[in-house]
Amino acid sequence: MTGIVVLILAVALALGFGLYRRTRDGAFDPADQGRGAPEPDPEAPGTDPTWTAIAAAHPDAELGGRATLVQFSSAFCAPCRATRVVLGDIARREAGVAHLEVDAEQHLELVRTLDVRRTPTTLILDAAGRELGRAAGAPRRDQVLAALPA
Repeated sequence: MTGIVVLILAVALALGFGLYRRTRDGAFDPADQGRGAPEPDPEAPGTDPTWTAIAAAHPDAELGGRATLVQFSSAFCAPCRATRVVLGDIARREAGVAHLEVDAEQHLELVRTLDVRRTPTTLILDAAGRELGRAAGAPRRDQVLAALPA
């Protein structure tokens, strides 16, 4: 009898966790404004600490005029491939939106600096390079479009 109770409890916990992950996966959360980072100069785009760290790892990267979608991926991540397609398509179709993919395994210091905990993780940066939001997991097209600045 005890084994059945434990089994039912384990199944209920697994189901609850799966439902939680399904609803949260790919959802954009607003940026953590309490990091204590200095406010960037609005007249000097690209001076935000988030963008400064990304630009140091990718010197050829450029900010989008409206937004930049920064995707952290890893080589054996299947959802990363789907995310690459979605974000790349949005960057092609939406004016002023750029897409940058960062290999998390090659840029571990950047991953630690920006507190990326899983792949794929997508950051949305504004035109000045400030983080507006982030999503852990593969976001859907409608989630990305809703999170983009106007």
